[in-house]
Amino acid sequence: MNRRILILSIPLLLFLGASVFLYKGLFSDPTELESVLIDQPIPEFTLQDLHDLDKQHDKGIFTGQPMLLNVWATWCPTCYAEHEYLNELKAKEGIYIIGMNYKDEREKALRWLDNLGNPYAIDLYDPRGMLGLDLGVYGAPETFLIDSNGVIRYRHVGDVNDRVWQQTLKPIFERME
Repeated sequence: MNRRILILSIPLLLFLGASVFLYKGLFSDPTELESVLIDQPIPEFTLQDLHDLDKQHDKGIFTGQPMLLNVWATWCPTCYAEHEYLNELKAKEGIYIIGMNYKDEREKALRWLDNLGNPYAIDLYDPRGMLGLDLGVYGAPETFLIDSNGVIRYRHVGDVNDRVWQQTLKPIFERME
């Protein structure tokens, strides 16, 4: 009898466990992915410049002032949606932004910037996604707030728009200055 109750209760326990797991997922925000790199320096890397493949960049470009690192690609429709706002941030607020073209074709990326404007002070080219992998990038767009010492202070998954900038990113960015 006890064995029969045990066998019959296993599916019920599995169902209850799965229900709790799925219920918790209903209230999670997919744009708030935890990052082990928060409060850590940018990882070591060497990447080519998107415009000049003979020019190399390393983590030294992430020092001297607070900035955004924006991960983008031409294959990403959300990146297209956020690009105009990034141009505004640069032009109207003087925000220093480094762009990282992620797992993309160089010629398409260059045409994109020529046609839509270039909000980036430096354009990194990460065709294999190696720096993206080190940063824990899931896809594009993702934006990192980096302080003047090259330390990652915040990670945002999804597009940067006026609401996200004003409510979330700008207050953190201003504390970094």
